[in-house]
Amino acid sequence: MPIDAQKALAAEPRSTDITWDHKDVQLYHLGLGAGVPATDPAELRYVLESKLHVLPGFATVAGAGMGVVGGLGAPGIEVDLAAVLHGGQRVEAHRPIPVQGTATATARVAAVYDKGKAAVLVLRTDVADADGPLWSTEAQLYVRGEGGFGGERGPSDRLPAPDREPDRTAECPLQENQALLYRLSGDWNPLHADPEFARLAGFERPILHGLCSYGVVLKSAVDRALDGAVDRVRSYTARFTGVAYPGETLRVRMWRTGEGQLQLTATAAERDDASVLADALVTHT
Repeated sequence: MPIDAQKALAAEPRSTDITWDHKDVQLYHLGLGAGVPATDPAELRYVLESKLHVLPGFATVAGAGMGVVGGLGAPGIEVDLAAVLHGGQRVEAHRPIPVQGTATATARVAAVYDKGKAAVLVLRTDVADADGPLWSTEAQLYVRGEGGFGGERGPSDRLPAPDREPDRTAECPLQENQALLYRLSGDWNPLHADPEFARLAGFERPILHGLCSYGVVLKSAVDRALDGAVDRVRSYTARFTGVAYPGETLRVRMWRTGEGQLQLTATAAERDDASVLADALVTHT
């Protein structure tokens, strides 16, 4: 059996040392479309080293996402990467991410769920430096064809959008070269760059990375609802519900749903508001 849930859950966590500096942070932010307009002080905070603030979404690419790689390499996990879809992502910031640093990322398989025709792997990564915990991430990976092993079905939490007009709506243009920029942060999947490969995968052209859409939406929320203060974000969770294409516009809707809570959805404006991200929640101070 390609997935041995018991073996995967019992495996020792894998640790990897990671490093990053201001260039990695700047490249990540540029991959999200930051720096437009180029003279806007609010944008320069993301791209100018003397003023740099780190968006918590950077946790998903720091060290080239080695936490997910480590999780997929765990004992008991033998899957065809072509059958793996990124279903959801969570980032929890324990304190502001420094502009440069060295840390240890410890990855493990936190859960394995049996969805019948598929399995869902929850890969957790905890990152700490010499001063203590920095951030934790959880990636939910949907593995087609690997269900039916008799395991727990797991939660099916959904967060329906409030039945009222959003408190804010933002239009976030995606650059034509956005995927080409974003992939330089470590995700080299040709699905996001090679038109022939994308067509073989069933898409009309290369699609944007799900984690790029994830970061664009977080930046939009920070800029418009949190006064641009990246250090106010405590956690950010979202489920990937569809694809976005470079050159499109992400329409981000925001609702304040409680003290320190901001609920979000993202849709592709040019495709009749086709869903891209849902069940998204930012908790903040």
